[in-house]
Amino acid sequence: MTNATAKQASNNTAFHVSGWDHWLSGLVSRHPQQWIRLGNFETRLAADAIEDIKIEKPIFVAGLARSGSTILLETLAGHADAATHRYRDYPPVFTPWLWNRFVDLAPGKKNVAVERTHADGINVTPESPEAFEEMIWMAFFNNLHEIGKSNVLDGHISNPGFEQFYRDHIRKLIHVRGGQRYVSKANYLVTRMEYLLSIFPDARFVLPVRDPVWHIASLIKQHKLFCAGEADNPRAIAHMQRVGHYEFGLDRRPINTGDLHETFAIMKLWTNGDEIEGWARYWSNLHHYLADRMIVNKDLAKATLVVRYEDLVADPAKQLASLFDHVELDDAGPLIDRVAPTIHAPDYYRPKFDEGEIALIRDITKIAAKRFGYDAVSV
Repeated sequence: MTNATAKQASNNTAFHVSGWDHWLSGLVSRHPQQWIRLGNFETRLAADAIEDIKIEKPIFVAGLARSGSTILLETLAGHADAATHRYRDYPPVFTPWLWNRFVDLAPGKKNVAVERTHADGINVTPESPEAFEEMIWMAFFNNLHEIGKSNVLDGHISNPGFEQFYRDHIRKLIHVRGGQRYVSKANYLVTRMEYLLSIFPDARFVLPVRDPVWHIASLIKQHKLFCAGEADNPRAIAHMQRVGHYEFGLDRRPINTGDLHETFAIMKLWTNGDEIEGWARYWSNLHHYLADRMIVNKDLAKATLVVRYEDLVADPAKQLASLFDHVELDDAGPLIDRVAPTIHAPDYYRPKFDEGEIALIRDITKIAAKRFGYDAVSV
């Protein structure tokens, strides 16, 4: 077996979904209303434990996938005050208090770190932070991932049932983790930040962005990887749909920022095999939307820290210090000293675009990119 063949086999194995996870996640996915009721029942059981827990300055990491959001989540999660979802919380994400009590009592396996399915050098264990709250959003809001309808939840949205459940869920998670501040990462929060700000006026947002040429190269690489992995492991498609990850793979869907024409145009390009142009127009559309919202909503702009990936890998210590200052997590110095030396630019791939493809990306994205400080960036 060649090294390339062995690596492909390893990557495909990473997409394997166990029968247990497939069955239980299906049970959760098919019956969201029952799990909402179960979550509310759990809240009543945990009433004494969470009675004095307040939600203060929750932290939300948003941004298009492959922009550096996982690095930022893992760094924030390393703070003693942080409380995040973890891989161990899946599949019954709706009931963190009961499920974690069960997991703690059950005979445990040794937590061996393995590279995640993205094959990007990030190793995870059941205790690693992960993005799972999308399952809760999908249970309360229809059409969140329908490309034919706007996926925007703005500050005028009201859903009292979700808002109470979400607050209770966060309080339970803070109790389970023993922290004080909720930290979440979810790519789809990019079109929900104003709604979150209406629920939590003291929220802090972290928005990672990345040079479009490198960003699109990474997105294309991941899409190919996920398509191959899902083709060899059909359960993986269901898994991605159940956790609400439509960024890559055989059921890829762009976020509809309210521009129906552009969303359909992007899908048509992808369907026709015009990957680069499709991704470039998607990058441009999403980042224009974000820049526009921060101009219109001054409170959102004040609550949001934009972290350029290139700045992060060039001077991790400085950027992480700014990060912790923005989110107001104190005594982060030792954590920064430990994490900063591990952050570097990717060494496992480079963009393989020709000059014409690079010019196409630059031409489509140049105006949106300039709004985030990208003027003339070389590959």
